[in-house]
Amino acid sequence: MQNSPLRIAIVGGGIAGVALALDVCRHPHLDVRLFESAAAFGEVGAGVSFGANAVRAIDGLGIGEPYGQIADQTPAPWQDVWFEWRRGADAGYLGASVAPGVGQSSVHRADFLDALASRLPQGIACFGKRAVQVQQGEDEVRVNFADGSSHSCDLLIGADGIKSSIRDHVLAGLEAPLAQPRYSGTTAYRGLIDSQVLRAAYRERGLNEHLIDVPQMYLGLDAHILTFPVKQGRLINVVAFISDRSQAEPQWPVGQPWVRNASQAEMLEAFDGWGDAARVLLQCIGAPTLWALHDLAELPGYVHGRVALVGDAAHAMLPHQGAGAGQGLEDAWLLARLLGDAQLAGGDVQALLAAYDTVRRPRACRVQRTSREAGELYELRDPATAADETLLGQTLAERFAWLWEHDLQGDLRRARQAIGALQNA
Repeated sequence: MQNSPLRIAIVGGGIAGVALALDVCRHPHLDVRLFESAAAFGEVGAGVSFGANAVRAIDGLGIGEPYGQIADQTPAPWQDVWFEWRRGADAGYLGASVAPGVGQSSVHRADFLDALASRLPQGIACFGKRAVQVQQGEDEVRVNFADGSSHSCDLLIGADGIKSSIRDHVLAGLEAPLAQPRYSGTTAYRGLIDSQVLRAAYRERGLNEHLIDVPQMYLGLDAHILTFPVKQGRLINVVAFISDRSQAEPQWPVGQPWVRNASQAEMLEAFDGWGDAARVLLQCIGAPTLWALHDLAELPGYVHGRVALVGDAAHAMLPHQGAGAGQGLEDAWLLARLLGDAQLAGGDVQALLAAYDTVRRPRACRVQRTSREAGELYELRDPATAADETLLGQTLAERFAWLWEHDLQGDLRRARQAIGALQNA
């Protein structure tokens, strides 16, 4: 280890995997390869939101500049607003969640991934490599791919999403049940609207254009709608959620795709009875897509030996706090800090990964849990606030502080302490 670089393999070329690869490839004591199953980098979906914690992780990973060039933020004087909360029935104001200095920081997923991937040095990324098996020995890991090839490394990072194959190896090694994606009972209609088209429609109906300029969340029983700008304000990202709570453990039909094309009529019927602001918004989406929302149960561990999970492979969550991608970036930030320290990376790699698990898992599990709870809150199913709009507005204004104000440097200190304790045990 003192004479040769630590060989790191990252499986999965999404935002978390590429961000991690970009940071660790800068260090001469690390040799990094990234394996992506697709023929090229690509993200599914449209807008993605980042809280203040995620923006700090982005800066810490050295990708703040490319992010800043393409990110959207709420315009002044509302630049600190994350979302305004309104009744779906009449757009009545309930309150706002404010993130000072950050507000609603969002970007188109594909644009962000393109910006990151374009900065990867040649020779790091390998495409058409779908991992099917992991074999772990005392000193190295071998990952086998569907095309018959394999790769050996000192440390393997699974960043391969909610359907991760690397996760199976980790959980089997922990003698824990395998974790399958679970359907939440919620589906979401998604669409992008040209902001000028939406302005014209709002003017025609006498609706306040403030509802376009500032991110909005419209709340209703078993449904909610969010809007925020992407593409430097040229497009408005819309996601309209609707939940079926008739089953305690809902099941998505086997073989049915998680994403399909939907009709505008189908979407409008789902939001029948909602107010003009919401209805006009949906009427401007000519060809929505419908997404079945899945997450993972909290895992008993993210690490087995020399193999670790990051991002959705470890803690896929519902999107209701705008926190899923940010948690992957927090994973990447901490791992990059630990691996970037030549002394730590040249020591006990398994202790390093175990410390990552010790620090990151409780935090990510809490974000998973509260993301589900947020959906209940937005859809008026929280017993404490459903019948009290004042308390609802206050709760929404205050509930995100712990998420956004997280101390990343404190995580790093705790991880270093944990590594020391493991090495001295």
